[in-house]
Amino acid sequence: MIAQALRTRIARNLQTVRERIDQALVRSGRASQAVRLVAVTKSADLEAIRAMVELGQTDLGESRVAQMVERAQQLQQAGCAGGVAWHMVGHLQRNKARVALDVAAMIHSVDSLRLAEEIDHRCEQMGRRVDVLMQVNCSGEAQKFGVAMGAAMPLAELISTLGNLNVVGLMTMGPLEGGPDAARRAFARLRELFEEMRHEKIVGGEFEHLSMGMSQDYEAAVEEGATIVRIGSALFQ
Repeated sequence: MIAQALRTRIARNLQTVRERIDQALVRSGRASQAVRLVAVTKSADLEAIRAMVELGQTDLGESRVAQMVERAQQLQQAGCAGGVAWHMVGHLQRNKARVALDVAAMIHSVDSLRLAEEIDHRCEQMGRRVDVLMQVNCSGEAQKFGVAMGAAMPLAELISTLGNLNVVGLMTMGPLEGGPDAARRAFARLRELFEEMRHEKIVGGEFEHLSMGMSQDYEAAVEEGATIVRIGSALFQ
C-alpha cells in the first residue's frame, strides 16, 4: 500500500510539471500534447515510482543500465509494470548494450558509430528493432558525452544505414553553467541541427523527436521545440 501522503505529493508534482509544459507550449504557439514526459527515476525509491506509474505516468527513464533493469524487475514483481516504457537516458557503454536492450524501449544516448553498430548487432541477435536518439554535445563542454555539432550530420547518415535501428531524433543536455540563457542557446542549436538534417533528408520519416530539457530547464526546452523532456527531481522531490 502506497502511503497517501506520498501519492498526494507525487500527484501534485506531476500536475505542476504537466501544467508548466502546457504553458510553455502555449507561449511557443505549439499544439497541446506535443511533448512526451519521461520521469527519470534515478533518485526515487520504489514506492514513489509505483505511485507515478499508478497515476498514469508510464514513460520512465534511467541513466544507468543496472538500475534500469533492477527498477523494471521491481515493478514487475509489484504487479505494476503494465504499459511502462523504459528510456535509457544516460551514457551507454558498448558492453552493456545487450542488457539495456532487454528493458529499454528507447535509447537516448547514441553518440558513436561503434555504439550504434553494437546496438544494431545485438538487436539482430534478439530479432528486434529499437528507437534511438543521437546525443549531441551542443554546449561543447569537455565533460559531456555526445557527438560534436560538426560531426553530427555525418554520424547520423551512417547510423541511419543500420537495419535494426530507428533513428527517431536527437538528444542533448543543457550546459552545467550559464543559467537559462545558456540552456536556451544549446536547445536552439539542437533544433537548428534537427531541422537541417530533415531538410537534407539524411534521416527517415520517423526522425521527429528532440529530447532536451531536465528539471531546471525544461520550460525553455519546450519553448525551443522539445518533443521529449526528461524530468527527475521536479517530479520526485
